[in-house]
Parts: sequence; C-alpha cells; structure tokens
Amino acid sequence: MSEEKLREFGRLICNIAAGKFMTREEACDAYRQVILNEQPELQQGALLMAHIARGPSTEELSGAWDALDMYDTAKFEANISGTICDIVGTGSDALKTVNCSSPASIIAAACGVPVAKKGAKKVTGVSGATEIFQILGIDIDTPVMKSKESLEKVGFCYLPGEAFLKSGWARLIQSMRFTSAFNIIGPLTRPCVNTSSIVIGAYAPHICDQLIAVLKEIGMKTAVAPYGWAYDIDKNQGMDEFSNIGPTRVVELKDSKIEIYEVTPEDFGVKTVKYDDIATRNSAQDNAKVILEVLSGQYDTPIADLFCMNAGAALYVAGFAKNYQQGTEMAKAVLASGKAYEKLEQIREFHKANHTV
Repeated sequence: MSEEKLREFGRLICNIAAGKFMTREEACDAYRQVILNEQPELQQGALLMAHIARGPSTEELSGAWDALDMYDTAKFEANISGTICDIVGTGSDALKTVNCSSPASIIAAACGVPVAKKGAKKVTGVSGATEIFQILGIDIDTPVMKSKESLEKVGFCYLPGEAFLKSGWARLIQSMRFTSAFNIIGPLTRPCVNTSSIVIGAYAPHICDQLIAVLKEIGMKTAVAPYGWAYDIDKNQGMDEFSNIGPTRVVELKDSKIEIYEVTPEDFGVKTVKYDDIATRNSAQDNAKVILEVLSGQYDTPIADLFCMNAGAALYVAGFAKNYQQGTEMAKAVLASGKAYEKLEQIREFHKANHTV
C-alpha cells in the first residue's frame, strides 16, 4: 500500500468522523479495502468505528453490501422451487435473550419452509448462532456446497459467516468485539442466492428501516424487520426479534412496497410476559440446554412462545401462513407433535454422515 493510498484512506476516515457522507460507490470501495485487507488493521478499525458512530446512510450500506457481495460472499443456488427463507438478527441489541433465530429456524423448517439460516459467532452477547448449533451437534465447518446439499435434502442449512464470508468478515470477527456496519450488512448477504424471504431483526428501530430499504434495492421479494420492545424493563430498550414482553415495531417489504406497523404478543396468540422469562442464561451451554428442552416438546412456556412467534413470522413472510397468529399456531403444533425435534435429528444425521466422508 502506497503512502498516497494510506493518506487517502485516512482522509476518508476523518471526513466520516466529521459527519460527511459517502456515495454508494465510495462506500463500496472503502469496504472493499477493509474486506481485502488492503489497509493496515488500525485504519480498518478506525473506519469501521467512525462510520458506525456517525451512523451509516442507506446509500452507504448499499455500497458496503455491494463490496461484501462482490469480494467476500461464497454463493450457491439451491435446486428448490418456491420460497427459501432466512431468519437472522443483527445482534448488538440492548436486551439479551436466549438465542431465538436459531431454534425459530429449525421450527420453521419443521413446518415445511426451506430455511437457509445465516449466523455467526458471538460478538456482543453470551452466544451466537454458531456456538448454539455447534453445541446442538451441527457441524459448523460444513463447506458451502455441503450446505446446499443439506438444504435440498433436509430443508435446512446453517451458513455461518465464518464459512461463506472468507476474505474479510471471517478475519475481522476473530478480533472484533464492537458493533460495525458489518452487523447490519452481514445479515443481508445471500450465500443462497435464491433466498426470497427473510425475517431480519435489528438492534435499533431506524436500522430496521435501512435493512428493508437495502433489501428492496437488492431485489428481495418479501421481508419483515422487527424491533421488539420490553415495556417491563425500559421503553427505550429492545431486541432484534419479535417480542413477547412488549409490542414490536415492524417494517415489512411486500410486492416492492414498504409498510410500517406495530404488533403485540396477542396478535400472535400468546401472552405478554416478563423479560426475566426469556433473558439469556449465563453461558452458551445453558442457552443451548433451554433451546433443546423447547425443541424436545416443552412448547407451553414463555421461551417457546418467543421461538414460535419468530418462526411464525417466517411462515407468514414465506407465504405459508396468512398471518402471524396462524404461523405461531403452526409452529406450536410442530413442537407439540415432536416434528421440530425430528427436524433437528435429521439435520444432525446429515452432518454426522457427511462428517465421516
């Protein structure tokens, strides 16, 4: 890297910190340099922090997504006709719950929706999706093409960012413990290129708006971005899931139109509970234990309601349910019948068989 390029990048950092905005093309180039490790790590970290502290625009996020898509995302197209769904969150939310999108994705898959679930290791919480799936016996080191096979054979695959984002994010996440634009654009990546619907929670209400704006820009068919409130704790704190401890603000994309509305737990057919009922446990092992208990049939609990609400949202956005309540009822039914645990066993067996090949 020449001195001129170093100084140019340094000026960009200073401009961002001073409140100036990049074009989509400038943002793409800046994040390309981070992803491809073309700048010193000190400069990379400074850019990421200056950008998230100032607050990225939708245009900038679109540019950062362009860079991630072009220079870092390994992709496949699944041989599946119809809808493929994803359930994922940005993390970095104020309220930490037992991991929700991971069990919700298995429950949704048990209802018949093909799910290409993205995730990553923990950054700001007790456990990320990668830790949970690893504890549950799912091989997180599966090559991307094996994930394609898993999706086609058992209707589910887990795509850890560490596996399909090889050049930049996989390297950065090893040492980063702060929120960056990657928390926002990472969940927007499409390693399964024919993923057509997504439930994508965000750590702040305005981020939901930006996520949906970018998803519309990149051609996603249907999506919902929830930000769940927790009125028994603090009306200014929330989570990147549909909430059963307060109302949820939702930004929905459907037929290229964006709608913003609010739903309550009662709209899903469940009761409003307290934060302590769904709060994260002390370790990834403890969180995985709670998840396994629910998948094994403990369906009539606040934690199970949280999982089923978010699985129900996936069923709704994927067109398998006419509304959130019907989707939640379908999710509860597969828990009660044992089909959710059967789906977990199918996933485990696929990974076990392929691990020995």
